[in-house]
Amino acid sequence: MAAKLSINMNKVAMLRNQRDLPWPDPVHFGRIGLAAGAHGLTVHPRPDERHIRRSDVPALAALIRAEFADREFNIEGYPTEDFLALCEAARPDQVTLVPDEPGQKTSDHGWDCDRHGALLRSVIGRLKAGGMRVSVFLDADPAAVPAALATGTDRIELYTGPYGGCFADPARAAVELGRLGATADAAAAGGLGINAGHDLTIANLPALVARIPALLEVSIGHCFTADALELGFAGATRAYLAACGHG
Repeated sequence: MAAKLSINMNKVAMLRNQRDLPWPDPVHFGRIGLAAGAHGLTVHPRPDERHIRRSDVPALAALIRAEFADREFNIEGYPTEDFLALCEAARPDQVTLVPDEPGQKTSDHGWDCDRHGALLRSVIGRLKAGGMRVSVFLDADPAAVPAALATGTDRIELYTGPYGGCFADPARAAVELGRLGATADAAAAGGLGINAGHDLTIANLPALVARIPALLEVSIGHCFTADALELGFAGATRAYLAACGHG
């Protein structure tokens, strides 16, 4: 089964925020991506609102519910009380928990689920009680899987940044892919669902999908938006769907 594609809308919002104007509108481009076949939309609202704003979250949730009820909405973020309240108000299909500091430029590591197990168990229980599926961001390390499993999470999202950073080094990419695959194997053996995200591209997705047949979903924003400058938003959606194994 091919992995589902969730388009991360952060970079569209970041471009909008460069001017005091309402475009490019994340809802408008989210609609284009969903109409072209994307399986869902992802947002990562940060405290400084440097890309997705809190006001974007209900608008994107309403788009999916009103026009694409068979698609999914995924909200990523660090579980502050404000973030959890936002999720409980929006009721996304999935919440992806990331261990980011407030001013961090981008996600660059997974959770230490041993160290933060109590926090994660509490947050995950709260979100699941609200009917939301939960995924935790995890580094490519099979030894990290048991502690992730103990949090009660439904899925892990493999941090694929090191793999994505190997675009000019095929030998290193193979090593990173092996780590991701071994971690996915351990997660699948424990009954966890597997997502992946960070620096995934049209070029490196097929090998990831082939190595991890249990891969359920990838969320992609930065490289997707870069390709959309050349291919158009709908064209980029179709290209990434093909790279995921659809069609």
